[in-house]
Amino acid sequence: MLNVFRSAFRLRVIYLYFSAAFISMLSHAASTSSTAYNEIKLKDNASLKIVSLAPHLTEWAFSLGLGKNLVGVSDYSDFPEEAKAILRVADYQGADIATIIALEPDLILAWDGGNKPQDIHKLSSLGLKVFSSNVENLEDIPREINRLAELTGTEKRANALTDKFIKELNALKEKYAKTANKPVFYYSWAVPLMSIGPRAWPNKLLNVCGAQTLFHDSPVDYPQVSVKDVLMRQPHVLVAASKSTRTDLEVFWAKHRDFLDAPLLVVDPDVTSRFSLRLINELKLLCEGIN
Repeated sequence: MLNVFRSAFRLRVIYLYFSAAFISMLSHAASTSSTAYNEIKLKDNASLKIVSLAPHLTEWAFSLGLGKNLVGVSDYSDFPEEAKAILRVADYQGADIATIIALEPDLILAWDGGNKPQDIHKLSSLGLKVFSSNVENLEDIPREINRLAELTGTEKRANALTDKFIKELNALKEKYAKTANKPVFYYSWAVPLMSIGPRAWPNKLLNVCGAQTLFHDSPVDYPQVSVKDVLMRQPHVLVAASKSTRTDLEVFWAKHRDFLDAPLLVVDPDVTSRFSLRLINELKLLCEGIN
């Protein structure tokens, strides 16, 4: 049964979070995305047909006013509400190449490190225009959105959105700049109990808040830990990236409360694990809860 849980979690991590493979591909992704971008020439954006291969890319399209242009999206593309009605053309197993070809898209939005490299290569080799994007840090979100906006003629809208994101991010950094690195136990799964290492995306969110993962010495991005490990290290705060209610999540910790005083915060994993503009508001709540 434990193996089943591990397998299910692994699939979720592959799609929604960074994997070790993604970390190793960053330098390669940066070079390939630039080449693909420079070669793309598009017609007027009013008639564009766009396919998105990741949930955050779907959100970027809607943010830029291109939601009506989307003809295909990936699984988990559930924001905004209108995205749920769009045809699914990709999941954690890969892109549905045949369906994408049949849609005759003018532009495909791909995630370097998240989508399979062979899928991106296949689509490009077929003559389809692929905008490849990668995000390593929070600052990359507005940068990549502006890059997409330049390509689709939506710069004015993008500048207003990204300027606001950058301003609010910088304000958070300044506010918590002098805060000591408070130890936070950030977890997404209770059975088995999974946390984050220092290179994992959620730890970059914690760093903005003047905090760091309780398992800052982990050699892997998403380590499996024990309750004993958590109790021994005594976190300042527990942060659950979960769709469950705080009341339900507290049941897991109830029997350990004689030895653990850390309050429990709950964040939305559909926001904290995506590189969308919505992230900044969730980050504000996270920082307030920690501090």
